[in-house]
Amino acid sequence: MTSLEAAGPHTRNPATTLNTDRLTLRASHPLLAPAISDFHRRNLAHFAPWEPPRSADFLEVEATRARLAAEVLSFANGQMWRYWLARHEQPDEIIGQCQVSMVSRGVAQNAWLGYNLDALQQGRGYMQEALVCLMGELFSPPVRLHRIQVAVRPDNAPSLRVMARMGFQEEGLCRDYLFINGAWRDHKIFASVNPHWPRTEAPQM
Repeated sequence: MTSLEAAGPHTRNPATTLNTDRLTLRASHPLLAPAISDFHRRNLAHFAPWEPPRSADFLEVEATRARLAAEVLSFANGQMWRYWLARHEQPDEIIGQCQVSMVSRGVAQNAWLGYNLDALQQGRGYMQEALVCLMGELFSPPVRLHRIQVAVRPDNAPSLRVMARMGFQEEGLCRDYLFINGAWRDHKIFASVNPHWPRTEAPQM
């Protein structure tokens, strides 16, 4: 029995593999460790202004493998779903990731979304393509979240463009929200609500 099977039928998780016209989105797995370590190493400087402090062994393959093993369990338990992006023509090269964290069921039925993309793949629409696919899965009947939220730095112009193209609504500003790149940073909060969920329909508890 796999860890996903062990979670049982009542854990409303998304599929572990999603596909778009150009991309494959694969859920975290220890076998992806070398490619993911290479992805982070290639983009160390590119991601530095936007990411929280990392452990000293963050780039090492064994440490990456351990994180991925933990994420397999988090996926199975419906706590966090992370996907790694690869182009169909180069399936062994990771070019980005998107994660759904702090998944809350009950009366909330919401989660937080985050993402990043390889420096050399910017401006090609890959992230929007991946997020359209992922959001469709998150709002679909098998998973059926009601609301997805995103926190974006006001100076992160590429991410703000993604939010605009995706139709996320800006809801406010959180002061000193996350400690990023040596300081507490303000973040704008965006959200998207499941269009197929009537306002008077109660969630499945």
